[in-house]
Amino acid sequence: MQALTLKAAHGWRWLTEGFRIFRKNHLMLTFLVVSYWMLMALVNVIPMIGTIATTLCIPAFSVSLMNACRNIDRGNPLGPQTLFSGFEKNLRALITLGAIYLAASVGILALSSLADGGALMQLMLAGHKPDEEVMANGELLLATQMALLLLCPLVMAYWYAPILAAWHGLSPAKALFFSFIACVRNWRAFLVYSLAILAAATLLPGLLVGILVALLPDGAALFTVLLSVLLILILAPTLFASFYVSYRDVFVTGAAQSDA
Repeated sequence: MQALTLKAAHGWRWLTEGFRIFRKNHLMLTFLVVSYWMLMALVNVIPMIGTIATTLCIPAFSVSLMNACRNIDRGNPLGPQTLFSGFEKNLRALITLGAIYLAASVGILALSSLADGGALMQLMLAGHKPDEEVMANGELLLATQMALLLLCPLVMAYWYAPILAAWHGLSPAKALFFSFIACVRNWRAFLVYSLAILAAATLLPGLLVGILVALLPDGAALFTVLLSVLLILILAPTLFASFYVSYRDVFVTGAAQSDA
C-alpha cells in the first residue's frame, strides 16, 4: 500500500469535510460518539482491569466510528448497532494494536520517570496526585514534555493503523508502518489540520464567549457551559468524521474509493 503526499491545504479540508459529513446525519453520529464515551467511562470505573480493557478495545471502537462516517459519506444506512461493527473484522489484529499501544504508553511513562521519579506515571495510571515539591521544582513538567515528545511517533504509527487492519486486512506491524509513513509524508497537512482544530476548539469559541459576555455580563457562566456542551456535541463528532476524511484522501482516490 502506498500513501499519497497531499498539499498542506488538505489539512483544513479534512476539518471542513468532516463537518459536512457530520451535518448529513448529526443526530446519529453524535449519539454514537457520546455512547462510545459513556461506555468507556463505565468500564474505566473498574480498577486496573477497566483501563486495560478500554485500551485494548479502543482500536475496534475507532473502526466502528469510521464505519459510521463512511456510511454517512456514502449515504448508507446507519444505526446504533454500528457502534460494535468494528469488532467484526480482523479483531485479533485490532486487539493486538491496543496491546501494543498500551505497552508502548506504559514504556514511555516509565522513561519519563527518569525526570520526576515516577510522579507522572502514578498520576496517569493510578490517579495519584503528585507531591507539591515535584510540581514546584519543574520535574513534573519536564517529565510531561518527555512523554509528549516520545508519544508523537507512537500516535503517528497508530493514527491509521486500526482502519488499515480492519478495512485492508493488514497485520499490526504493517498497519503501524504504513500509518507512520503516511503521517510523515503528510506532515504539512497535519500541521495545518492541528492549527485548524486549535482555532475551532479554542480561538473561535473564546471570541464568541467574549462578545456574548460583553453584551450580557451576567450570563458569563451560562454562556461558558452552553458553549462547552456545543463543543462536545458538534466538534467531537466532526473530528471523528475528519479522521475518516484524512484516511480517504491519503489512501483512497478516484476509482479506488468505491472499493475501499
